Amino acid sequence: MDMVSVVVRSTLVQLATPDEMRGRVSAVEMIFIGASNEIGQFESGLTAQWFGAGPRRNHGRNRNTPHHRSVGMEFPELRRVEKLSSLRP
Repeated sequence: MDMVSVVVRSTLVQLATPDEMRGRVSAVEMIFIGASNEIGQFESGLTAQWFGAGPRRNHGRNRNTPHHRSVGMEFPELRRVEKLSSLRP
């Protein structure tokens, strides 16, 4: 599922970014995606070692659900995207 979100997010960035800024925005996006994946894997391994795999899974779910909702509330235009063809820079 993570790869699906990466593809959707990258497509949204490509379609919604003005031509003259697309390369720079994509580069910064890829740096943050790479860094966040590495940090997330480290945190998952560390907390699984401390508390066990079951509690770690529950911690991730309980932490991510409110985060996703808050992003949707802060950026309502993302919730309204129905078709990628409707995006304009």
